[in-house]
Amino acid sequence: MKKIKVGGHYVIHCYKHDGKIHKIWEEAVLLEIGEEYLVFGNDRTKVIESDGRSWKTREPAIMFFFKKKWFNVIGQYKKEGIQFYCNIASPFLIDETAIKYIDYDLDLRVFPDGSFKVLDRGEYNYHKNQMNYSKELDRILHSELTSLIETVRKKEWPFRHEEIKKYYEIYKQEKEKNAVMN
Repeated sequence: MKKIKVGGHYVIHCYKHDGKIHKIWEEAVLLEIGEEYLVFGNDRTKVIESDGRSWKTREPAIMFFFKKKWFNVIGQYKKEGIQFYCNIASPFLIDETAIKYIDYDLDLRVFPDGSFKVLDRGEYNYHKNQMNYSKELDRILHSELTSLIETVRKKEWPFRHEEIKKYYEIYKQEKEKNAVMN
């Protein structure tokens, strides 16, 4: 992680277990480098789906990727307030200017009031059978989902609205710096 730098612009590549690309986010600005995590921000970023379709995100997002945890967290500024969208996913890897991870379908949506809902269990079971997830991988993914839910219930970092607001301010400052330099 010595090559990466705060303020740098990166792309995010999301794969499936079979190695096929699932989605690409064209931009994420690095906001913080922690010992076990990276924090990025983006807003109205182009996302390219595996079938070639593309769309733009609708709101600012602060993204947390972890070196050892099997999930990532996205804090989103929605009209209703700050929500979190969590992907059960492999720990991240960095390949030059791309952050890469494998998405394992199970998702957790955390609403502004702290309530939450597990999403995409059917899609998970379908891909688990189709791509032959090992019993060990299945155990890890479910254990990480349980750990993630506990983190949400306890409102531990990064599941605090003030953290998302803090990183969003850093993101806006980085975007301003970049605009001045260009």
